[in-house]
Amino acid sequence: MANLAVGSKLPTFTAASTGSGTWSSSAARPGKLLLYFYPKDDTSGCTMQAEQFRDLYPKLRRVGVTVLGISRDSLLKHEKFKAKYELPFELLADEDESLCKLFDVIHEKSLYGRKYMGIVRSSFLFDGKGVLQQEWRKVKVDGHAEVVLEAAKRID
Repeated sequence: MANLAVGSKLPTFTAASTGSGTWSSSAARPGKLLLYFYPKDDTSGCTMQAEQFRDLYPKLRRVGVTVLGISRDSLLKHEKFKAKYELPFELLADEDESLCKLFDVIHEKSLYGRKYMGIVRSSFLFDGKGVLQQEWRKVKVDGHAEVVLEAAKRID
């Protein structure tokens, strides 16, 4: 379990990334950073969430936010998902769950009575100095991108 809380610094990490091949948290500064964790590429809720961030991406960039989506899917699945929905931001592959554990987003879930460990949809917004300003856990997809945009407007 992570000790990440509002006011914490962005942890140091490197992950496989669409586009560039790898992404390092040291690349985040200066500028705001949104890390959003989602369960699985190309599922209805995750697609809707990605599309909402895609549609608001120009506004998020105008207020200085870099958007990164993170799931346990492979880089190949991420590349297909990104291309299919024309996502303008990078996706990070966390196949070993190291980022999910670092941000404490893996929890027991239940689907049709079957219990399993899965990603709880969560978002983390860091300011230009790499300090966590806002976190959202158990995110409801509809309208979340707008909430993130409004929060990003209020931070440096």
